Amino acid sequence: MPKDYSKWHLLKQKVNNSFEKRPFFHEREIWYCHLGENVGFEQDGKGESFLRPIAILRKFNNEIFWAIPLTSALKDSKYYYVISFGAGNKSSAILSQIRLVDAKRLSHKIGFVTKDEFALLIKKLKGLIP
Repeated sequence: MPKDYSKWHLLKQKVNNSFEKRPFFHEREIWYCHLGENVGFEQDGKGESFLRPIAILRKFNNEIFWAIPLTSALKDSKYYYVISFGAGNKSSAILSQIRLVDAKRLSHKIGFVTKDEFALLIKKLKGLIP
């Protein structure tokens, strides 16, 4: 099915031009993020706001961070890692789709990953690097 990028581009301009302060965020948090309509097999956001849950992997400053997109499909393989957050919520972190994200894209926080589980996520991610 062909993608319609026109709606995403309008929202992308709105997100980028917003004068609201970037939200305060930390590593290990799970947020809904405006990931948009992307190319090929890159993970898209869903709905009218093009939102997808992400795990904040590494905060570089108050503006940018590394994010790992999440999916509700529970997969535990080389490129996925199942995490728990919030009140019994589970998702798979899509390790192969790590990306740099500007905090302007953050919508709202929905949970966090425990320190122990986050350490296991990092270990699995490092295992992908030759």
